[in-house]
Amino acid sequence: REREREMEMAGLEESIRVLGKPISSVVVVMAMQAEALPLVESLKLVQGEISLFPKGVPWVRYHGTHEGVSINVIVPGKCSIFGVDNVGTVPAALVTYASIQALEPDLVINAGTAGGFKNKGASIGDVFIATDVAFHDRRIPIPIFDRYGIGAMSTIPMPNLVNTLGLKAGKLSTGNSLDMSPQDEELIKANGAAVKDMEGAAVVYVANLLSVPIILLKAVTDIVDGVRPTSEEFLENLSAAAGSLLRTLIQVLDFIKGKQISDL
Repeated sequence: REREREMEMAGLEESIRVLGKPISSVVVVMAMQAEALPLVESLKLVQGEISLFPKGVPWVRYHGTHEGVSINVIVPGKCSIFGVDNVGTVPAALVTYASIQALEPDLVINAGTAGGFKNKGASIGDVFIATDVAFHDRRIPIPIFDRYGIGAMSTIPMPNLVNTLGLKAGKLSTGNSLDMSPQDEELIKANGAAVKDMEGAAVVYVANLLSVPIILLKAVTDIVDGVRPTSEEFLENLSAAAGSLLRTLIQVLDFIKGKQISDL
């Protein structure tokens, strides 16, 4: 019990340290090049040196500054076998861990696209900020392990950011499939999710593990509980959703200038 108290105190001290300093460095983790390039071009970021990450990994770093804040946009790059974006929880967790270790940011932003639920108020192009996250494809029907599999986590409340920018807020559910199986649907409903993606909860897990505050911004490309096929709607709306995401990201980066996490 004494050891637990020591760990709790250490965690509290770290949280106070992180929350009480001005934000000067931000890492933005994004899964797809199509999601990241509008931000890279808008902020005139440049591609960074490969040596920052382990030799041979396909991860890409773009860096620069915005309003005096250091910005690093990290994407997992392309799969060496299939040539597609490295999407999903494993690449996202790896690049988040490596980026935090190498860059020691004050804040992580996981920005990307997601499916939205119209019964939770989502429409195409909406950008949600996630208040809570959970997994919907880690099904372990054993006591305690079942809750571990769901992995429900809350993010740090940011009411000033939400109210000033007029963001929609809701829960995010994460899984490694674009479609939704009946088992996924059951858990997503149980999670109370407004949006579903393929990376967010994994990024939150790593950020929490390393005591770095995180913001999750998700732009809706498809309506999961709608009538159209998800893959068709996703591809049709990806460009427009990326535009919505860019506008919101710039607003968020402008808002955090000179602020501490506790001001958000």
